[in-house]
Amino acid sequence: MPKKFQLSVTSRLERLAEISKFVQRAAHACGLRSNACDDVQMAVDEACANVIEHAYQGKANGKIKIVCERRGNNFVVQIIDHGIPFDPKQIAKPILDAPLTERNIGGLGIFFMSKLMDQVDFDFSRGENVLTMMKRIK
Repeated sequence: MPKKFQLSVTSRLERLAEISKFVQRAAHACGLRSNACDDVQMAVDEACANVIEHAYQGKANGKIKIVCERRGNNFVVQIIDHGIPFDPKQIAKPILDAPLTERNIGGLGIFFMSKLMDQVDFDFSRGENVLTMMKRIK
């Protein structure tokens, strides 16, 4: 029987703790091990912080929907917002071997999410940004 969990929150940084707890519970309930739950939680935290900061530009009246579910041997998280459209191709890949003084501030979120998760996909359609992230259940 598929397990599906859903949470809708406003675009406020204060909601990140609630989102983190929700994702941890859903990931654990779907069979992820503790360290994998932590990876998912960190990726979702980064993604939601980016939605608040960039898609809604800090405005607290935006809506963020988080849907978590088990699909076969995968834990899937979707983060849906109606903020400014996001195209990940517009973000330059980070230069990790450059000295810290020469690196741009920020820009590591997508890199971290892709390292923590097994798959990360962005889509914008029907006026929605949809981020889908997947972690294999081992």
